[in-house]
Amino acid sequence: MARVGLIERESASPEVREIYDVALRGKPGNIQKALAHRPEMLKNFLPFYSSVGRSLDRRLYELIYLRVSLINGCHYCTQHHVASSKRAGLTAEDWTVLRAGNYSRYTDKERAALTYIEKLTRAPHEITEDDFELKKHFSDPEIVDIHMLAGLANLTNRVTDPLGLELEFPEETI
Repeated sequence: MARVGLIERESASPEVREIYDVALRGKPGNIQKALAHRPEMLKNFLPFYSSVGRSLDRRLYELIYLRVSLINGCHYCTQHHVASSKRAGLTAEDWTVLRAGNYSRYTDKERAALTYIEKLTRAPHEITEDDFELKKHFSDPEIVDIHMLAGLANLTNRVTDPLGLELEFPEETI
């Protein structure tokens, strides 16, 4: 159960109702309903969220977001990205190996990103020049996107589950 009230459309301010109706096409998730307590934050968070990771292909985006969420044990974000990863072509087998941290089925490029974001998530202060094998596979803008995407996943992981946000749809078994 949510540890903060969730702002439903009926009780939302006109500003929040507009965000729900326009930016979220009438389908706010529980994270948006929680952020609606701070309309300015919600208004600014949505375009930021949608801008991060866009230089990466959708499959890699989902692999990264899912792996960070699995490392952090974030049920809400994992479930949301299991759902969206299907549209990127990921399967139940992908979810299983990501949970285990086994990247052998992925391309060299995907393995480099997954290995890097695992270290970035677990021990960011231990990143060294040796970890920048990313340069073999990614441009500087893509590397910035990888960092911001891992950071965004970490941010949402530290908001959703700790606030007790429940899924808005049936859970998928991994």
